[in-house]
Amino acid sequence: MLTAPPLARYRREVDQYLRSFLSAQDPPLLYRMARYHLGWEDADGRPLDGGGKGLRPALCLLACEALGGEREKALPAAAAVELVHNFSLVHDDIEDRDAERHHRPTVWSVWGDAQAINAGDALLALAHLALFRLADAGLSAATVVNSARVLDARTLEMVEGQTLDLGFEGEVNVGLDDYFGMIEKKTGALFGCALHLGALVAGADDATAGRIDSAGRALGTAFQIKDDVLGVWGQAGKTGKPADDIRRRKKSLPVVYALNEAPEQRREALKAVYQQAELSENDISTVVDCLDAAGAWNYCADVAESYKAQALMILDSLPLNDDAKRELRDMATFLLERDF
Repeated sequence: MLTAPPLARYRREVDQYLRSFLSAQDPPLLYRMARYHLGWEDADGRPLDGGGKGLRPALCLLACEALGGEREKALPAAAAVELVHNFSLVHDDIEDRDAERHHRPTVWSVWGDAQAINAGDALLALAHLALFRLADAGLSAATVVNSARVLDARTLEMVEGQTLDLGFEGEVNVGLDDYFGMIEKKTGALFGCALHLGALVAGADDATAGRIDSAGRALGTAFQIKDDVLGVWGQAGKTGKPADDIRRRKKSLPVVYALNEAPEQRREALKAVYQQAELSENDISTVVDCLDAAGAWNYCADVAESYKAQALMILDSLPLNDDAKRELRDMATFLLERDF
């Protein structure tokens, strides 16, 4: 099992940058909610030594280094990607009614929906303000504007993907192509954005930035497939939230695969369960039995590995320095090995 040393190192750097950036105190509640969500404080404002995984900002810094840039100059971009990601999490928790994240109550479950929406909106605005600090790092106005365009375009894609994901919950006939199109937007877009922004800070041309963006999209898709598997078969003690995707009737990849590829009797049983307004424990057991009978776990593992291989093939084709390329490959392996 890899320990992903660059992930820990870069997470500390981005965390320190974010803490210095997110120092505003007025109004106190808004920034307390933001700091709480980021894992820096408890609900009463007492300091904590927590936080998220920092995957996306680490990829941003690694991409910058891999293409010959100075990673310190990419810190505003890495911070912006992390803030956009966290804006989406605050809002997603409201939409999905998730009461717990990282073994703690979510923002909406502490302060209510309305204030949580404000916290998410603030994180998105702060992301834009952080990105504009690229100018202070010596980047040209053209690069800053291009970076802002990429960040906004990928943020919009992410929201489009979340909209599709929520819409699929009310549909039975969701195809595999529908799923992959949704997940490339919902998760792949921001992974691609992280690598794209790092490339722009390093001075890469648009073609190179676009190719490393594609690698990030593939890696993000593989990561989401792993998350889908955990959403069905995961343990809450490891993931930090209950594995209740079935109860919410989410069309995650294991379910979409079984709905399309399981034997007819199993497909019909699965459709019958997913057409109900509420699911009992017996219904959930029926779904898991259908997924197991269809071989959904193995299918998901194979597809995730295929997307990972696609990402690594793109990275290998790029003019990256050897040390950073190795760390990018290690990061990709680490993301897909854990808990799978």
